[in-house]
Amino acid sequence: MKVATLGRATRRSGPQTSLRGELVAQLVRKDLKVKYQGSTLGFMWSLANPLLTLVVYTFVFTVVFPSRVPKFGFFLMSGLLIWNFFSLGVSGAATSILGNAGLVKKVPFPHSALPLAAIGFAGVQVVLQYVVLIIALSVGGMAPLRPELLLLVPATFVALVFTVGLGMFVAATTVRLRDTQHILEVALFAWLYVTPIIYQVSLVHDRFGGGLVEKLYYLNPMTGVVISFQRALYGQVYYPGTDKLLLASADDLFYLKALAVGFVVSAVVFLVGRWQFRRLSADFAEEL
Repeated sequence: MKVATLGRATRRSGPQTSLRGELVAQLVRKDLKVKYQGSTLGFMWSLANPLLTLVVYTFVFTVVFPSRVPKFGFFLMSGLLIWNFFSLGVSGAATSILGNAGLVKKVPFPHSALPLAAIGFAGVQVVLQYVVLIIALSVGGMAPLRPELLLLVPATFVALVFTVGLGMFVAATTVRLRDTQHILEVALFAWLYVTPIIYQVSLVHDRFGGGLVEKLYYLNPMTGVVISFQRALYGQVYYPGTDKLLLASADDLFYLKALAVGFVVSAVVFLVGRWQFRRLSADFAEEL
């Protein structure tokens, strides 16, 4: 976004929240335009990515290394895309202030618009990808037309609160401590594997049997989010021909409880992230 354009926006009258929302929308549009500028297919690349991933994983875990999980590609993608929103949103937020140092130093505006725009940019892409996944599920005979689709509402809300909170925290901290973005990369890589995306959460229960480790496992807000997306979109509760659980539970209340735990943790992270951002934002221009 041009400095002059941003300057005009900040001089308009109106509530701070309204101004921030307008800036976020402008920044998201700018990022989308820059990402696909000069590309023949444009937004189609965002849609092609989940399809290619689905095809590759389906081939690998159906032909090369057959999995007990039926239609493993659909199982994987139902949880992976919401993880991508979280991962891309937080990663983008971490460098959002540094990457716009010129704007921060030259124009007074709500700095929180920058990490929020990075998260919004990730959200737009993932929404488009989920549309593709739902179409693919329907074509593959797994149309997610079930009451459990309603789980997507609280699950998305928890993911959003957690992503915004952590994103605000790392955005501010990275300005003060530049190693934060590198620490975050390692943390997100490890975090992926302690979230039930590429494996079934039922394996965690089989291994730890409801003990302390499993309870701590559900303190990860993304655990409740991912298993809820799997229940809503993938929907295969049991292994074929058995009464052995593949997903977390056949009881929808279980997922709501997991999301409630995740929301409490997310709310704490949100408050801490907001506090950290407000505490450090006054010094951004000097730090940059």
